[in-house]
Amino acid sequence: MESLQEPSALTARLQNTLISYHSLDENEWRVAKKSKDVTVWRKSSEEFHGYLYKAQGMVDDNPNRIVDYIRPGPYRLDWDSLMTAMDIIETLDQGCCVMRYTTAGQLWNIIAPREFIDFSYTTDYQDGLLSCGISVEHEEQHQSYVRGFNHPCGWFCVPSPDSTTTPAQSLLTGYIQTDLRGMIPQSVVDTAMASTLINFYTDLRRALKKA
Repeated sequence: MESLQEPSALTARLQNTLISYHSLDENEWRVAKKSKDVTVWRKSSEEFHGYLYKAQGMVDDNPNRIVDYIRPGPYRLDWDSLMTAMDIIETLDQGCCVMRYTTAGQLWNIIAPREFIDFSYTTDYQDGLLSCGISVEHEEQHQSYVRGFNHPCGWFCVPSPDSTTTPAQSLLTGYIQTDLRGMIPQSVVDTAMASTLINFYTDLRRALKKA
């Protein structure tokens, strides 16, 4: 578990870790699932016994607006079909907070609802933004949930290389490595994670189009 005693040290370490994932050679990734406009890859995680997932796809809008819908705030709960509750329980330095959120059961509730307590940090990255997070030790666990753990994860959002597109388009790339914990076969976790990331893009695009 990470400590919140020095948020600036945690943000630096988290940002550097995400940039290292973003710099990995393409040959290190294996395709886990592919849809028409989103690809999900995976590789063995160096943090725990599961996988580090990478998801990538184009999203119609500018990075600021897209990340506003992803990071903790007023929009996320309205569109993310996996998330059932979210509360910002502590605001730290600028761009940093601690949030508690819960997720719905998956695969006909083979994966029961989960609870997470995450440190979240959003910062500038190139011409766009990086919103990243990691689970931390904070408050007692709710009895009705299994508490999962997010190892370093985050979303890079930058303008499309073809900046002349109208409407604006952005390249959204995510890195997720979640330990769901509990007695779940790894094959079930792998199926759920890849599908969840594809659905994330579908839900996000729909929400941005409606707004």
